[in-house]
Amino acid sequence: MRQIAVLPYRLGGGRPDGPTEIMLITSRETKRWVIPKGNPLSNMELHASAAVEAEEEAGVVGAVCPTSIGSFQYRKRRANGASIMYNVEVFPLAVTHELSEWKEMDERERKWFSFKEAANAVEEEDLQALIRSFGAIGFRAAAQPRSVVQNVAQKTGVSWMFAWFQRLLPRQGNFFELFESHAESLVLSANALSRLLQGGPGIADHIQEIVEREQDADAITRETLQTVRRTFLTPFDRSSITSLIGAMDDAIDEMHKTAGAVDLYDVTQFEPEMLDIAAIIVDAARLTAEALPLLRNISANAPRLHELTERLVRMEGHADEIHAVGLKRVFKEMGQSDTSQFLIAREIYRHLERVTDAFEDVAHEIDGLVIDHA
Repeated sequence: MRQIAVLPYRLGGGRPDGPTEIMLITSRETKRWVIPKGNPLSNMELHASAAVEAEEEAGVVGAVCPTSIGSFQYRKRRANGASIMYNVEVFPLAVTHELSEWKEMDERERKWFSFKEAANAVEEEDLQALIRSFGAIGFRAAAQPRSVVQNVAQKTGVSWMFAWFQRLLPRQGNFFELFESHAESLVLSANALSRLLQGGPGIADHIQEIVEREQDADAITRETLQTVRRTFLTPFDRSSITSLIGAMDDAIDEMHKTAGAVDLYDVTQFEPEMLDIAAIIVDAARLTAEALPLLRNISANAPRLHELTERLVRMEGHADEIHAVGLKRVFKEMGQSDTSQFLIAREIYRHLERVTDAFEDVAHEIDGLVIDHA
């Protein structure tokens, strides 16, 4: 989902010798600090659309640059429960006039901030970085790439010489954080899949969210595989790490394929057995998200890990039974009279079953780690 925005600024902060300032406005519902943004207007250039938003939401006019200074992303929750990622392209606006009356003046507040204050006031990390980089100091810092040793020194607070030595030490990587981040994507995608199979007017939004969650998970998987290759010491066997993250990625991939089939065939009504399998998937994702942090101390958490994996395996078996019942019923109802609808339903059932199969694989991988390390 694409939006446009402006970063309103004024040179000198209203004074000949003052600092440059950034204007922020409050959002309508949560009243948090944001920048003026909205959807692109038809038959209008992007930067021109952004200028319209600035006038309507912030009551400022001026010179808007047609070249954007970057973009940031944020999630917006729809009324139907879907949480959709928006990519916002930002254009700088040199404010020349502040209107005393404007369209949304009764719905928002506006305020001038310094660069540092503005960056601290907004919630989105990408937008914080964008605001900081917009200042002269930020530009200079971005134009001077730091070496690996300098980055280590900056993050640890030690001298450059000690940072150079620290760079030579073996590392264990951030595998636990990656596992847990991927599990979060699984949970969010599973919930979106459940809402999708409930039908209704929000189907397109739920499909979009699943696509985005799967892309997030793919990025985590790539980072995990790269970390395996460049890490000297790993907490588990390398093949165990890649197998675990691979099984998790298979689960969200099949959720993505389920959503793709729904989108391709314009399915709007779903069988009750599909909803039941989706409910199993939601709980399987929740159990996986509970299990992965326990891997940080397998010896202490082995009994609980065994309980969780045993339940995941039982749930997969239950999903297989539901799948068989649902597919048989659909065949009796549609197999002869409406073959195309039967084939569509069979494809959706197949992807849902593969999601649960992947969660069973996750359980087996976790069990293997418990056997090896507990």
